Amino acid sequence: VTLPQPGGPWLWSPGFWILLYMCLCTAVGKILMILFPEAVKRHILKLGQKSSMVRNSKFSYENWGPTFFSFKYLLFVLKVKWKRLEDEAFEGHAAPNTPVADLEGKAHHILDFMQGECIQTRKLPPMVKKGKFNKLVEDFNPIADFLLIYIEEAHATDGWAFKNNIVIKNHQNLEDRKRAAEFLLKKNPLCPVVVDTMENLSSSKYAALPERLYLLRGGKVVYKGGAGPWNYHPQEIRAILEKLK
Repeated sequence: VTLPQPGGPWLWSPGFWILLYMCLCTAVGKILMILFPEAVKRHILKLGQKSSMVRNSKFSYENWGPTFFSFKYLLFVLKVKWKRLEDEAFEGHAAPNTPVADLEGKAHHILDFMQGECIQTRKLPPMVKKGKFNKLVEDFNPIADFLLIYIEEAHATDGWAFKNNIVIKNHQNLEDRKRAAEFLLKKNPLCPVVVDTMENLSSSKYAALPERLYLLRGGKVVYKGGAGPWNYHPQEIRAILEKLK
């Protein structure tokens, strides 16, 4: 690995400031977790209220909370924030027509699946979030085309892993990703499921890691959801689709 030379162009780039900021945040978080464990636990659980994690009785705080501010946590968050620098999906602008593959390995582009509205890019959330997206598909299937894109895994067992979670390693090739995506099929998603290519273009150009909802219309982005898990809000999509009925 060739490191940037001191004084080189990378030193003052956005990536450098992200690295510096996240290292500082992780170090402070780790110190606070050691000195004030109960206070940090309450803060993390408050964040967890925004996702399905704290509502799952089989997935306790001890399974995921203590992994915050670890070295693997830092590496993952850095990857997420660096990838977001490649974001090309903005409301009111053309939707990136990124390549994907179906579960048989056939190549497609995401707009091939859409005559109407909706897209979701996602990894497999802890214990697999279910219900909200399927309900959207059930209620709005007559007016919208839905697509699930399975992207790179956020909590792979050889990365920032959670306990008592689905066992999936980081994908080394498209076959690994296709096998992992079969977990989604077991949850009966009610819409087509495809996988991001190993270049992770859907993940990067849609700033999708770990998961994000989009609404596309006429080849443009009309809604860009917040990044999951904390800002994953299917009800916002519902409100827009209600107006289109």
